[in-house]
Amino acid sequence: MTSKKLQRARDFERKYSPYVAAELPRFHVTGAIGWINDPNGFAPYKGEYHLFFQYHPYDIKWGPMHWGHVKSKDFIRWERLPIAIAPDTEYDKDGCFSGGAVEMPDGRHLLMYTGVRNQRLKNGKIESYQTQCIAIGDGINYEKYEGNPVIRAEDLPEGGDVHDFRDPKVWIEDGKYHAVIGNRTDDTSGSILLYESDDAVNWRYVSKVASCHNRYGKMWECPDFFPLDGKDILITSPQEMNAIGLEFHPGNANICIIGSFDRETNHLIRENTQAIDYGLDFYAPQTLEAADGRRIMIGWMQNWETVGSHLPNQQFIGQMTIPRELSIRDGRLCQVPVRELEKYRASKTSYKNVMITGETSLQGINGRFIDMTVTVRPGNESSMYKWFKINVARDGERYTSIRFKPETNILRVDRTQSGLPCDIVNMRDFLVATKNKELKIRLIMDRYSLEVFVNDGEQAASFVIYTPLEAKAISFVADGTVLVDIEKYDLEVK
Repeated sequence: MTSKKLQRARDFERKYSPYVAAELPRFHVTGAIGWINDPNGFAPYKGEYHLFFQYHPYDIKWGPMHWGHVKSKDFIRWERLPIAIAPDTEYDKDGCFSGGAVEMPDGRHLLMYTGVRNQRLKNGKIESYQTQCIAIGDGINYEKYEGNPVIRAEDLPEGGDVHDFRDPKVWIEDGKYHAVIGNRTDDTSGSILLYESDDAVNWRYVSKVASCHNRYGKMWECPDFFPLDGKDILITSPQEMNAIGLEFHPGNANICIIGSFDRETNHLIRENTQAIDYGLDFYAPQTLEAADGRRIMIGWMQNWETVGSHLPNQQFIGQMTIPRELSIRDGRLCQVPVRELEKYRASKTSYKNVMITGETSLQGINGRFIDMTVTVRPGNESSMYKWFKINVARDGERYTSIRFKPETNILRVDRTQSGLPCDIVNMRDFLVATKNKELKIRLIMDRYSLEVFVNDGEQAASFVIYTPLEAKAISFVADGTVLVDIEKYDLEVK
């Protein structure tokens, strides 16, 4: 049965979304209107890939969380479906927070999410009570379980905090349901808790898969836990992170822990810890296993520090990254855009061994809906160039730059001149490697987004750029002499 609150949200979206459609990206997921944040329930169901997301359709600011819903057969073309759930019960009246989804053995679709109920104390302070809930449906409509919440405060381990207990990622393994959930512990930092169930209703606590111990931020949100190339991978999004060199930036960050899961202790033994994405706009990623065995990840291409910056009169805020194929290479997580994107390439333009000294523009190299790979190497063996830069989304006064300095191996993406009207962080530096003095940079652009992939996915960096679409020139600049190969495609997704 559809509640009045859910029906109101569906009616609102249906009525007003046609006025927003022309603003939206071509192939990055957004809400039909209003605000979105974390991806939720990214999983296969009945031969298609479903994606839900935190959604507040009534405003471009965060509000009571609903679950928006889309599905795809190829990760590029997305069909919009009715809003799945709304905060319409006592236990989730203040928000249906993030969670996961899985196809049940009987063919039904299980959603597992965090229900939020706020309570004002005698001293005026508001405390948030977070519990885990389920809803079951058919891929369109969902009924919340009458016995919700299914994981309550009393199901937490000693020292667990019901006020920061959220974002279950659920899967089926060995005939049982498993879920990892973020929690704040009694040392004020984060842990990832593991639960299991025989029926998705009655859950039991198993262990702490990993704990922060105030090393990588505080509260750990939005966990995902999965095998990849012979390793066990935990990804999560820490709050209150302190910067660590050029690997981790401060604030709301993202980390990947690579290791081995000890099934006797149910604890992840760490081998390497790294950032997932080095850009300014990336948070709360989720993954799924595709039908062909690939592990695919998608993230929220925004950040809590940047959500206040947008175009005047904009009617949507927030979008997802391009879905990315994951792999482990030389002990590190690597990621590239899903190969399905290549089916939407058109109008190839390529150049080989172009010598760049000073600033150069090339015929056919422009656009805001593009997939472009630039390979850079020294143009003079006797002396190394000082820096090389690509300017995109460029007009007479605005641009975003991607600059590499070979002396330091630092790649910098800088949107300071992109036209954002707010004084926020606009620049990110990160270390990259060259191979035989060669660097490969792939750029994906879709209206107001820029995603950078270095050396076939050794690093990725995501950025929102609200430069007017008329700014679509691209130029190449070098201090010294470089040789570049360029392969550029327009992307046509309708």
